[in-house]
Amino acid sequence: MRPALDREYLATAALALIDSIGLEKFSMRRLGATIGVDPMAAYRHFQDREALFDGVAEAIFGETSPDTLPWESTWPDLAREYCQRLRTALLRHPHAVPVFATRPLRSATSVQVGVRMLAKLEDAGLANADALRILRCLREYTIGHSLSVSTLQLGSQRRSRKPNPSDLSYNTLAHAADQASPEDHFDLGLEAMLRGFLWQFG
Repeated sequence: MRPALDREYLATAALALIDSIGLEKFSMRRLGATIGVDPMAAYRHFQDREALFDGVAEAIFGETSPDTLPWESTWPDLAREYCQRLRTALLRHPHAVPVFATRPLRSATSVQVGVRMLAKLEDAGLANADALRILRCLREYTIGHSLSVSTLQLGSQRRSRKPNPSDLSYNTLAHAADQASPEDHFDLGLEAMLRGFLWQFG
């Protein structure tokens, strides 16, 4: 039995279809065919494809399980956990990372999470605007990293021209790239940002 045709179901189905065929091949017609409904049915819940993509972004955000974040911890611990969860959710859906990266989150849940995070930083003595700047920096770092890694997941690394160790052109940059994966610097950068914010704002 098919679940009720509502916004959440359509957004989740759209995300699954993007995962399967890629963003460029996605269409409302394909979505309708995949879930077995008239393609126009989605327009009863979403004004257009962009509105549906807003729902897709919210579906990805929901995978961070914001209610279970460590809200009683310090703000750096809270922010660290959120960024790590967001990165995990985004990289679970590499085709959909650009969807998330190119639109604001507007749902009541995402707004409430933003308000709670701001309050957490303000309770620690940060000014309202500074707290927002910090959260923006962390979000943009996480999304940017995820965009970079997702392109590798989708095959861009095959175009790499890094020389092999046996090549005469093998240099220190190539050697360093062999010692570090494209993904293993996220926690390093995140920790540096959090420590920097703590140093700057006390």
